[in-house]
Amino acid sequence: MATQNPVARFGRVKANLKMGVVEPNEARCPVPDERYDYLCSLWKPPSTQPAYLFVTDIAGLIRGASEGAGLGNAFLSHIQAVDGIYHVVRVFEDTEVVHVDDSVDPIRDLETIQSELCKKDLEIVKKAVEAENQAVRRSQGKFKLSPTFINATEKLLKMLENNEPVRAGDWTTAEVEMINEKMRLITTKPITYLANLTKADYMRKKNKWLPKIHAWIQAHGGGALIPFSVDYEQQLWDTKDPEEKEKMQKECASALPKIITTGYKALNLIYFFTAGEKEVRAWTVYNGALAPEAASVIHTDFAKAFIKAEVAGWEDFKELCGGAKSMAPIKAAGKYRIEGKSYVVKDGDIIYFQIGQLTAPKKK
Repeated sequence: MATQNPVARFGRVKANLKMGVVEPNEARCPVPDERYDYLCSLWKPPSTQPAYLFVTDIAGLIRGASEGAGLGNAFLSHIQAVDGIYHVVRVFEDTEVVHVDDSVDPIRDLETIQSELCKKDLEIVKKAVEAENQAVRRSQGKFKLSPTFINATEKLLKMLENNEPVRAGDWTTAEVEMINEKMRLITTKPITYLANLTKADYMRKKNKWLPKIHAWIQAHGGGALIPFSVDYEQQLWDTKDPEEKEKMQKECASALPKIITTGYKALNLIYFFTAGEKEVRAWTVYNGALAPEAASVIHTDFAKAFIKAEVAGWEDFKELCGGAKSMAPIKAAGKYRIEGKSYVVKDGDIIYFQIGQLTAPKKK
């Protein structure tokens, strides 16, 4: 994921930025999950590892970025490299933090960003079309453009010329595969919108812009909208007294857990658990992964040597384990399953893989 604003760990103090050379700032955010915490509390192993969301903070762009203004092409190349986007929208008023357009107008800012991203994608599509046409000409009649390419690029050009993100379109599987193969488009990426409010507005959960921002998002490709406040998150982060921090959280909870989990799900990711005396760990896979694919996340060779997966669903385990670090009650209830290669891994599954011989036996 990338943040489109100066909020690397979602808690950096807001400040003025100069449009110079600003390198992306990377952070590794653990995905909060009560299920993982519960497993860790049961086994208390020496090694624990949650799922992580890797976030790249990319300095903001300005009008004309698609033509090189501000950080221009550097920004756009950075954002092409990520899988999803956190678009942080400024909603707070602060005379000490200058807006590049000299006023706070979130809708204008949303329009600016989308317009610049669409313009960049339009440039990419036009180059792809020209490259394909050149390949056809060089083939001297041996090749021709596929109907899928022609239909998809016509639709892409029309949408992008109208400042419509590609993710808002209806695409066939063949078109999606072609677009992913031949073009690295930005507006295909899922976006989670973060409305950066003042501390006061965040605590009272109200701001005049929020309904307008929500309406704009629904009309421009959709996506989740999460109000938060950098000011509040920074204050919470800086509070070292545990009792004071707990009091603040009771009065107004941090938005960071929701931001992280929403961004993770937007990427179509889930995770399964392995749990035992030595380690409790969450393993990330794409939603829809088959058991051998999930095994390969642990070790690449496990997919080839996969025999079976022993699976306990999270809900079954929590309900039946009786607070013990044992699968015996789950087995006794008939909820401990043996699954084969066609099993689709579910979010929160606790899995033990049985793997065959990984290397060929030595010849005698």
